[in-house]
Amino acid sequence: MSSDMSTAYNEIVVSERKQQILEEAIGIIASEGYGKLTMRALARASGMKLGALQYHFRTWEDMLRALAAYISEAYRASFEALRSDARALSLRDIVKFILDDVPGSALQADRLFPQLWAMARVEPAMETLLDDIYVAYLDKLEKRLINMGSTTPRAEALALMSLMEGATLFVGSDRRWASDANAVRDAALAFVDARYGNED
Repeated sequence: MSSDMSTAYNEIVVSERKQQILEEAIGIIASEGYGKLTMRALARASGMKLGALQYHFRTWEDMLRALAAYISEAYRASFEALRSDARALSLRDIVKFILDDVPGSALQADRLFPQLWAMARVEPAMETLLDDIYVAYLDKLEKRLINMGSTTPRAEALALMSLMEGATLFVGSDRRWASDANAVRDAALAFVDARYGNED
């Protein structure tokens, strides 16, 4: 994650109440779609009047920046924890981390991310958020592929990332083929094993 997003999180999200409000915003986006997220809907879901919500987030833009920073911080913390692992991470470890999306499980990411992709088309804060998350994914994959001697590490990293992230569109929790999610995960890992072999 960019240090700008981490700094933004520390500056914007300072209270437990703000975090609760942002979690309500995530819930609205994930369950009803981003078009249903308004300041009034967020105030109602948070059990407060609009004026009280505006005490925490004066404007729509303030709330969106805080929301992007909140989501970014969840991913940044997970990447930091992954990076602090003493042993060298294999490509398979990185792919499993992305497929399992541990930071995203608390954020309902398999339902949230398709909505964030749509929001990114009209909200610059969400576009920056997604760029930051995917740059971090791409960086980890590309560095590992370089260490493995790949001659096209960027292209291969982008192909792997596309495969993993694109699966959300088909096997996310509310998608038609959600029951195939575990099989798709296994197939993606089998592809990585077949293509890149055992690194141990």
